[in-house]
Amino acid sequence: MQEAITAAYAPVNGISMYYEIHGSGDIPLVLIHGGGSTIDTTFGEILPLLAAQGKVIAVEMQAHGRSSDREAPESFEQDAADIIGLLDHLGVTKANILGFSDGGCTALELGHSYPGRVHKLIAISCNYLRSGMIDGFFEGLGKATLNDMPEMFRNAFLELTPDRNRLQTMFEKDVTRRLQFRDRDDDYISSIQAPAFIMASDKDVIRLEHIVRIARLLPDSRLVILPGLHGSVLGAIESGPVAQAPEGKTLPAITAGMIAAFLQE
Repeated sequence: MQEAITAAYAPVNGISMYYEIHGSGDIPLVLIHGGGSTIDTTFGEILPLLAAQGKVIAVEMQAHGRSSDREAPESFEQDAADIIGLLDHLGVTKANILGFSDGGCTALELGHSYPGRVHKLIAISCNYLRSGMIDGFFEGLGKATLNDMPEMFRNAFLELTPDRNRLQTMFEKDVTRRLQFRDRDDDYISSIQAPAFIMASDKDVIRLEHIVRIARLLPDSRLVILPGLHGSVLGAIESGPVAQAPEGKTLPAITAGMIAAFLQE
């Protein structure tokens, strides 16, 4: 992981939000991790590649990693408001947004609810309909306990915040948010005016036809499907060893190159 220029906490809507700033540039790229994750578990591989191309603001959301919790459930609407609160704190009027998985749902919410604050939008492996998830996803999640959470996520959380009660709370809030996920209508997606870059893996937990549907509903979008599992395009920890691609490049390096090209258009 590239050393952060800034690593700090911001008072945002009643929580203390941890954030890091890497690289330099005009319009920053905000990175929003997946559920149960931290900056490093989702973006550890790709963050240095993105920071070499411009300014990056990486965050840890409510109850995740080093950020504190509030006496309220998690929601994608609240997460979006928290991102805006952080940008206000930093004096950033407009940003590029990159969200993965649950963070991708937050990215879509930002594009829908805060159009004036989003310059370009990158949404990876996310959904807006329950039917967008693969068969058995919600059934399996409904039976899950903390012991079913991958050990790599538990260890990463406890390394940053060594409090098993807080880990349990984060897990329960993440599960509840997903189980109570409500469908949005097509207008929710088609209202997003920011140029969008939509990505997923061919063996993702999101149905490929759903990813295609999102891209087609967006007024201005590009769509890329790369080989791999959930998170492989970023080198996220849950996807296993970083995959090598032709000519010796890794999938995260290919992804970073495409993101750079999209942001420079």
